[in-house]
Amino acid sequence: MMSQQSAVTSSSRHGWDAGQYLFFANERTQPALDLVARIESEAPARIVDLGCGPGNSTGLLLARWPQAAVTGIDNSPEMLAAAGRDHPDIMFAPADIATWSPVKRYELVFSNAALQWVGDHAAVVGRWLAAVAPGGALAVQMPRNHDFATHRLMRRVAAEGPWAARLIGARDPSPVKAPEFYYDRLAPLSRRFVLWETNYIQIMDGVGDIIRWLQGTGLRPFLARLDAQEQGNFLDRYAALLTEEFPPQVDGRILLPYPRLFFIAYRE
Repeated sequence: MMSQQSAVTSSSRHGWDAGQYLFFANERTQPALDLVARIESEAPARIVDLGCGPGNSTGLLLARWPQAAVTGIDNSPEMLAAAGRDHPDIMFAPADIATWSPVKRYELVFSNAALQWVGDHAAVVGRWLAAVAPGGALAVQMPRNHDFATHRLMRRVAAEGPWAARLIGARDPSPVKAPEFYYDRLAPLSRRFVLWETNYIQIMDGVGDIIRWLQGTGLRPFLARLDAQEQGNFLDRYAALLTEEFPPQVDGRILLPYPRLFFIAYRE
């Protein structure tokens, strides 16, 4: 069953609610744990976590490589404040990961659930790999669920309601590409490239849990343009559509698929 916590990262977090963001922390952190476990690096001297959010993934990096100098990067003051409070032994700094380009390279450039919030992935992942020191690695995880019912239905509610004109452009089309895109962009520049997908089946107590999960991420751009009453109406309509889409299991709970894409590029 879902724990009552969460965490995701983004390059555009101004006004993000760190408390809402930390509502399903165990489930949000599991992909970061899985990515860290696959990284083959003995002792990176310098590590950066791009789109660190409230710092839970950054903490995992320091726990695995306690001798490393670890830095978390995000552009949300709220997220950075939460990260600094919860992880006082880690340095956090403001920056936009979409344009980030460091002066000095890192042995590990890491990003957990942040790349989906920025565009032009061909350019961005190229810059990120260029920031990796010789022999180091770029390790990335991001959701790949933009065609799934949860996101398709929120776009439907946005387009069909009385708020439709105001919600045009509230959220850009997903920039996330098929796995082959990242292979073709990065494998020729890497001595080794590892790529995989995992579909995490989240066990929800009901439709309300699905909405709470998405209020910290995908629903935010839509709800931010609505007043309190409109937000309630939007979520009521969204809940009705989710109820049709996700029938309960024998115990009344709902299974929510959540596919994620991972890749690790190792530099020469």
